[in-house]
Amino acid sequence: MLGYTITQWLFGILSFLAIMFALMVVFTRNPVNSVLYLVLTFFCIAGHYLVLNAQFLAVVHIVVYAGAIMVLFLFVIMLMNLNEDTEPQKTLISKIIAGCIGGVLLVVLVGSLKGAEQLQLHQAGASQIGLVKNLGKVLFGEFLFPFEIASVLLLAAMVGAIMLGKKEIK
Repeated sequence: MLGYTITQWLFGILSFLAIMFALMVVFTRNPVNSVLYLVLTFFCIAGHYLVLNAQFLAVVHIVVYAGAIMVLFLFVIMLMNLNEDTEPQKTLISKIIAGCIGGVLLVVLVGSLKGAEQLQLHQAGASQIGLVKNLGKVLFGEFLFPFEIASVLLLAAMVGAIMLGKKEIK
C-alpha cells in the first residue's frame, strides 16, 4: 500500500466512480437521470484518458460523447412518451434468459482479460503517444494527403446534404 503513486490512486478513484455511475445508469428509474449519470460516467472515462496521458482522446471523448450524443439521447428521451401503462411487460422467462446471457458475457469478458496484467506498454517514447502535438505532427506530416482527401469528401457530403434538404422554389 505504500508503493502506490498518485496516478494509481486517481485511477482507482475514477474507476470506482465510473462503476458507481454506470450502475446508477442501469438502476435509476427516471430515464433523464439515467442519461445524466451516463454523462458523469463519460467524464470519469475521460479522466482515465488523462491519467493515461492521452489528452486528445479525453477531449474528443467529452466533445463527441458527452457533448453531442448524450444531448441527442436526452432530447429523444424527453420527446418519447414513457408511460408505464403503454410499455409492454417482460415475462419471467425472458428475464431469466437475459440474466443467463449476461452471465455468460461476464464469463467471456473475464476469461479474455485473464492475462491482461502481463501486457507491457512501457516502450521507448510511449509516454508521449497521446499528446496532441505528436498527433498533429503525424497527421499533417505522414498522413497529409489522406487527411485532405477526407476533408474534401466531408465537404462534398455536407454540400450534398444541404442540396437534398433544400426546398424547391416553384
